[in-house]
Amino acid sequence: MSASHFRELEVWQLGMSLAKSVYRLTGTFPREERYGLSSQLQRAAVSIPSNIAEGNARSSTKDYARFVAMALGSAAELQTQVLLSADLDIGDPVIRAEALDECDRVGQMLQRLHQALIRKLEPELRVPSPESR
Repeated sequence: MSASHFRELEVWQLGMSLAKSVYRLTGTFPREERYGLSSQLQRAAVSIPSNIAEGNARSSTKDYARFVAMALGSAAELQTQVLLSADLDIGDPVIRAEALDECDRVGQMLQRLHQALIRKLEPELRVPSPESR
């Protein structure tokens, strides 16, 4: 497996697009939010494709599943923060809607990827019953 294999993953590509959308969104925030909500949004957004890439580069399916689960957590965190920015009426509403849509799609794709990785792990996780020994 090549180190850049993750770049071929649609979920990673969409995660990168989401991160760019979040940077565009936070660019419309007032200055006083630069180190508050803006910074948290950016960290959560960057965490998603970063965890996908790191997990994909790992040598085990178990590690990959763990990093995909972390990316899922970051997607939920990001969605919460974008919704908070809407409640506070901070940032451009059009870019915010785009980011929320991408966040939903990334979350769904990550969920499917995580389920596929867990299914792949199931044979490894089964403990042989005493009767089968």
